[in-house]
Order: sequence, then C-alpha cells, then structure tokens
Amino acid sequence: MWVTLAWLALVLVHTPPALATFLPQLRKRMYGVEDAGPLGLILAHRSVLFLAVASVCVLAAFNVEARLAAALVTSISVIGFLIGYVLARSPKRLRTIALVDGLALIPLGLVLFDLWSRLSA
Repeated sequence: MWVTLAWLALVLVHTPPALATFLPQLRKRMYGVEDAGPLGLILAHRSVLFLAVASVCVLAAFNVEARLAAALVTSISVIGFLIGYVLARSPKRLRTIALVDGLALIPLGLVLFDLWSRLSA
C-alpha cells in the first residue's frame, strides 16, 4: 500500500508541468516565456515529457512489472533537475521546483527501496 501511495505522490509532483501540455497559459505562467516560437515549442515538448513521466508513475502504482522502468525515468527527472539546479547555482526563480523535487526524493527513495528489495530477493 505504501509503495502505491509513493508512486501516486510522484504522479502529483509531475502533474503541474504535465498539465501545461494542454494549457499554454500555464506554460507562460510557469516559465515566464511566450508560447510562440522555438522556445515555446521546446517548453510544450517538455510538458509532454512530464506527461509521460506522470503516466509511467500511474502505471507503476498499479503494475509491479512497470516499476523498474518507471523508477529509472522518474529518478532521471527528479535527480537530474536537482543536479542541474545546483550546477546553475540555485536560481531563485526555480526554488519552488527545487523544493518540490527535493520533497519528491522521499517517495522516490521509498519506491527505489521497494524495487531494490524485490530485485535482490
């Protein structure tokens, strides 16, 4: 049960940027960039990738066989952003995202522990 809840918590972390797939005004609010042009397209694509991460987390919540791939994708998303944030010298504008991803390390740790336990058994 706790593993399912941890996966669903990871869904929640990735839902706001995933919703930006369908809401250009949300992309503008989240990133402070106009939706037109190449940068708008890249941000729209980024939103679609977050939709993929959120979707694989939903799948992993209810399908044990999907958890290895989901853990890999979700770890890259969360840890990758946090590393980038630190390397960029912690930009103030991205602090909220960093805090949310920092908190996401808790459910991510839980699902990784569960996965490790299953693979080493």
